[in-house]
Amino acid sequence: MVTVRAPATSANLGSGFDVFGVALDRPADIVHVERADRTTIEVTGVGSQYIPTDPDRNVVGAVAEALDAPAHIRIDKGVRPSSGLGSSAASSAAAAVALNELYDRGLSREELVPVAAEGEAVVSGEAHADNVAPALLGGFTVATDEGVTTVDADIPLVACLPEIAVSTRDARRVVPSDASIEDMVHTVGRAATLAVGMCRRDPDLVGAGMHDRVVTPARAELINGYHAVREAALDAGASGVTVSGAGPSVLGVCQAADRTRVAGAMLEAFDEADVDARAYKTRVGRGAEVFEL
Repeated sequence: MVTVRAPATSANLGSGFDVFGVALDRPADIVHVERADRTTIEVTGVGSQYIPTDPDRNVVGAVAEALDAPAHIRIDKGVRPSSGLGSSAASSAAAAVALNELYDRGLSREELVPVAAEGEAVVSGEAHADNVAPALLGGFTVATDEGVTTVDADIPLVACLPEIAVSTRDARRVVPSDASIEDMVHTVGRAATLAVGMCRRDPDLVGAGMHDRVVTPARAELINGYHAVREAALDAGASGVTVSGAGPSVLGVCQAADRTRVAGAMLEAFDEADVDARAYKTRVGRGAEVFEL
């Protein structure tokens, strides 16, 4: 048996739509794999009742097929589905690493990114790497058609998850099909600022680089209470706030000393909007880790 832990992730970070991603140090999925003649899947943990066990409809089934590695796969979910925290990516990344070890396929983490992205396609309809890249490699990642660039960042974060479901497919449908040149220039400037902030491990620069005029405003309308939560977090000391991935989680960047205050402000704002929520005081973390062989 091989057991792998893969972290939750946050994609886009506002200005880096379909390109930027970060691994979070919590929560995480745990995936256990054992050799078998055919792939079977068992799912436990948070939201497991909503996750299909049919290999043709589960992300890890697609990974097992891509690696030609049939196995009995048990997924212990720590990352809630439809959370905007890379739930499917965590399972895909963990399964890719575990099956690569189990069958001694010899693929590098970078080579596993497109494999894990095939699992993502089961959920979103397209093989995006913005969540699976940080889930596999850790840190801050920039995923393009040419490959993945990784920065070993160390940035304090707060991820606030409301009890609202937003599917990846629905969140993609509301994304505008075009943007003005002014908005493009604004986004490029903010994305560059964010990337420099990650390299410098500077939460203030990262927060300043999160603002986005195109994708985030459209997705924010799917999250009841988002605008109040964002303002509350900024008032509490966050340097930047945005929708995490497809939502509904809201991601805040701040100094480490301000995480408790920012988390409390976000929870209170969701509560005032009659939305239950939980907050993870986290930071940019490591990628998938093998527990045992």
